[in-house]
Amino acid sequence: MRLFAGSTISKIVLAYSGGLDTSVAIVWLKEKYNAEVLTVTVDVGQGDDLEEIAAKAESLGSSKHVNIDAKEEFAKKYVYPSIRANSLYEDVYPPGTALARPLIASKLAEVAKNEGADAVAHGCTSKGNDQIRFELTLKAYAPELDIIAPARIWGMSRKQEIEYARIKGIPLPKEHKRFSIDANLWSRSIEGSEIDDPYAVVPEDAFKWTVSPEKAPDEPLILEIEFADGVPVSLNGERLDPVTLITKLNVLAGKYGFGRVDHIENRVVGFKSREVYEAPAALVLIQTHKDLEKLVLTPKEYRFKRLVDQLWTDLIYQGLWIEPLRKHLDVLINSIEKYVEGEVKIKLYKGTLTVLGRKSKYASYSKEITDYLDGWYPSDEEAKGFIKLWGLHSILALRSRGY
Repeated sequence: MRLFAGSTISKIVLAYSGGLDTSVAIVWLKEKYNAEVLTVTVDVGQGDDLEEIAAKAESLGSSKHVNIDAKEEFAKKYVYPSIRANSLYEDVYPPGTALARPLIASKLAEVAKNEGADAVAHGCTSKGNDQIRFELTLKAYAPELDIIAPARIWGMSRKQEIEYARIKGIPLPKEHKRFSIDANLWSRSIEGSEIDDPYAVVPEDAFKWTVSPEKAPDEPLILEIEFADGVPVSLNGERLDPVTLITKLNVLAGKYGFGRVDHIENRVVGFKSREVYEAPAALVLIQTHKDLEKLVLTPKEYRFKRLVDQLWTDLIYQGLWIEPLRKHLDVLINSIEKYVEGEVKIKLYKGTLTVLGRKSKYASYSKEITDYLDGWYPSDEEAKGFIKLWGLHSILALRSRGY
């Protein structure tokens, strides 16, 4: 936030994806502000050709383009904490986009400071959640910078934007893209006018990471995932770094038709939307992690952590990565998660995941007690006494109320 209104903006750093909106933004920002525009692309595993993106940005007038490889940082500092928190927004969506935005914004602010810029810019519209996620992070990390959102200002419809691009010589996609895609290591989001109707069936060609369950292999896939400190460390006995593990699991689970999400989502901006995602690795890891927690945690730890997980996830989805409470919750979650260590065996088959078994040296499960044939049984007196005391509050309340 600038101290004096009307200060001159001479240098702008733009978060650049290589798509139509941010390509138009380079030219528009230069015209609107008569300013130098620098561009930044942060690699969080979206799979784009970064050299091609850099060349395109510079051809459109970017005075300098910066590519930043942040895949490892994204996996370790953003994705893995979300696994510890079993982060599923409204119980179904691993918030991949929401996790990536504060990281991208922090890198944008870092470049802007290093380059002596007056402002930063992003390609978000006024309708989405991402504008909140970008701008709150930018306000926290670089309050001295102006924030410009061209798509909120220029007032162009999609058709007008395409016409503007033609006039200005901005390359247009060779083929009309039916869907708007945002991808990173953790998820792939799919938007488009033909799936805005919540009753419409999502066309199969919208999916890239997952095959149709009907076309998945006829033989199931058995996987063993090892966890330590609440995060995965190996797959089928092979120790892997976070980026490799997630990437490999995305391919494996997607091949078996697992990892699709289609739900009605309550957006921060005030309305519901139909959202479609692919997140094979995320859903596998969170489901197996939750299963291991059930083996290790006490009932009170497990039930309390479910509340903490939901609060943590809501903060992330709502763009509040910078909220101090999130850091406090991380401390609590990490304290609990140091005991979430062990292995989970699963089966993937035709779009489904089945847990086959789990083990942990910290398991609070006792086969000696539980065993159906030879396990421990309370005596009749012990059982009667427990039942009487367990329900005494309820019985006394009923009597006092005349039931």
